[in-house]
Amino acid sequence: MTDMTQALDAILGGVTAGSPRVPGVVAMVTDRRGDIYAGAAGEQRLGGDPMALDTVFAIFSTTKAIAGTTALQCVEEGLLDLDAPAKDYAPEIGKLQVIEGFDADGHPRLRAPKSDVTTRQLMLHTGGFGYDFFSETYKRLAEEHGQPSVVTGTRAAIETPLLFDPGERWEYGTNIDWVGQVVEGIRGKSLGQVMRERVFDPLGMDEIAFTRSDAMKARTATIHARGGDGGLEPMDGFALPDNPEVEMGGHGLYATIPEYMKFIRMWLNDGAGPKGRVLRPETVDWAVKGALVPPQKVTMLPGVIPSLSNDAEMFPGTAKDWSYTFMVNSETAPTGRPAGAIGWAGLANCFYWIDRAGGFGGYWATQILPFGDPVSFTGYLEFESAVYRAMQAARAA
Repeated sequence: MTDMTQALDAILGGVTAGSPRVPGVVAMVTDRRGDIYAGAAGEQRLGGDPMALDTVFAIFSTTKAIAGTTALQCVEEGLLDLDAPAKDYAPEIGKLQVIEGFDADGHPRLRAPKSDVTTRQLMLHTGGFGYDFFSETYKRLAEEHGQPSVVTGTRAAIETPLLFDPGERWEYGTNIDWVGQVVEGIRGKSLGQVMRERVFDPLGMDEIAFTRSDAMKARTATIHARGGDGGLEPMDGFALPDNPEVEMGGHGLYATIPEYMKFIRMWLNDGAGPKGRVLRPETVDWAVKGALVPPQKVTMLPGVIPSLSNDAEMFPGTAKDWSYTFMVNSETAPTGRPAGAIGWAGLANCFYWIDRAGGFGGYWATQILPFGDPVSFTGYLEFESAVYRAMQAARAA
């Protein structure tokens, strides 16, 4: 795979040396047995230490699949009925109402939902929750009524009105944070403790947590803001909180990328890890299949807070579905990713994919806001495309 290594090294070098650039990137590829590419380029902070494979990243929404895994384990054990009201496990969700807009004085108009939110809906992002950086309604609640951002790690940040009745449509939001609350209600432990016991330890994942050790803090990459001129500014005062009030299953983990590759390998290996099974093969098989019911569909994410996200969509014009809890592309993607492969992304421009049929997957990690950064996102697409070209060439040889 020498040719692949050279091609991928060139992509990493290009995005960190060009203008505009990314400050630094770590990118990796694994097959079912182990890592087949590992690269790091650039700096953890502009003008600072070089990026390294053991650099720690705020992985944002690439946390979601790990929280989803802990919920699937509860299903396997008969502890979680996906179609029962989620309030049976996380009572506070039963108190939330649907927002229908604002009255003449700017006060929210609220009503009871027509049905209870279920954990299945939460996992599929049809529960009714959104994010303030993708929803004008939530943005207004934040600006005019003090709704805190999810990055604060507070309970108030997820105890928000529903944007619509449960099951009505797909909308990306804090649904998986509530899945974490369901899991905590079932297990009687913090989500981080559940992840440690039931996912991280069986997979040998050490440096991944909601709260960093001192050693992890010392190696954490700085998040940078992309300005309108394409320049970068370190956001030295911005980070996901350690010891948060709520361990957010939707976005709260810090990790090194080699640790996340172990999680990707578990999905490639039908739920098995080096130190124990995490999921049953039959669970993995159904959990990766798209499960939205038409007219529900994955849509473009409108960036309503420009400092946090651009308008963003994976593979525009290509049909996409959602599973437990991944995006599933229903058609072959321009990168070569086949129909039925899974993946997702994180707010600071982290991206991963898992191709179970092909037997490999990858992760691209940068720390830049807003989401959908043109340099990082384009670099990621080039990275994934280069992997598929190399795999195709290897099969043809």
